[in-house]
Amino acid sequence: MLLAAGITFFGSVMFSSKAVLVKLAYQYEVTSAELLALRMGFALPFYAFFAFRERRKSKESGKRIARLDWLKIILLGIAGSYVASLLDFWGLQYISASFERLILFTYPTIVVLIGWILFGERLNKAQAVALLLTYSGIILAFVENLGGQQPNFLLGASLVFACAFVYASYLVGSGRLLPRIGTMRYTSIAMLSAAMAIFVHNGIQNGFDLFGFDQGVYFYAFLMAVLATVIPSFMISEGIRVIGSSNAGIIGSIGPISTIVLAYIFLNERLGLLQWLGTLLVIIGVLYISLSKSKKKRETISPPTVQSYDQAENPAARQ
Repeated sequence: MLLAAGITFFGSVMFSSKAVLVKLAYQYEVTSAELLALRMGFALPFYAFFAFRERRKSKESGKRIARLDWLKIILLGIAGSYVASLLDFWGLQYISASFERLILFTYPTIVVLIGWILFGERLNKAQAVALLLTYSGIILAFVENLGGQQPNFLLGASLVFACAFVYASYLVGSGRLLPRIGTMRYTSIAMLSAAMAIFVHNGIQNGFDLFGFDQGVYFYAFLMAVLATVIPSFMISEGIRVIGSSNAGIIGSIGPISTIVLAYIFLNERLGLLQWLGTLLVIIGVLYISLSKSKKKRETISPPTVQSYDQAENPAARQ
């Protein structure tokens, strides 16, 4: 149990390094689309492996995916890992890695708001308190960042928040398909769809030649794909298997803090008092809403629908 908790902890820290790696890659001449395409190119063999394995399993079991479900999976995959990731990479051009992670960490609250506004789901007291804490924290961190020297800060923050919203929408849609399709099968198809969209986008915008970059660009793109996505996804999966998704989610709340520490070490980013206070409020709020959802799930037979933003970018993320 202790070993699984440690694996989950270090997997979460590795996941949280993505924003720092993106910022380091931006030291070189590379666009967001090119960097995202390179990252997906390094991760593509893993996606293809899982897709092939799930295809063989589905043939043996005789379980076929309906045409309408195919369309839904493809569209959700493109939204959740192409559109969301591109917005995230764009946003990181204008804001710090620490603040980016803080904004992204609000996605569970957005899922709750979507359910409340669009589907009429009741908002309980615990969720209301969690929402208040989370967005109070964002406002505090936002106010202090406004006083900084980052150009286009508002644009960057808006892009990353749009990423969190798109990803939350992906979770809501995925939750209705995952129980029928299966996590590995669903995710492998969704990620391959996103990969194709990313390659087409970059091809149209920058051409299909992904060679000729500085070696540093390939190095950081490889680390993003493998060290910050593939390897930790297996670690998180093992942690979820042993200690459960709720406990793994609580341990995963280390994400914003680990990003702040890594950004301090590698990017020389510094947080002010209001930013630290805002970070604390966001973490408490998200933990509160996650614990509230976990309690509600124990009282019902509803399948889990929420996974972390980073976990969803690899087919091995939930087994």
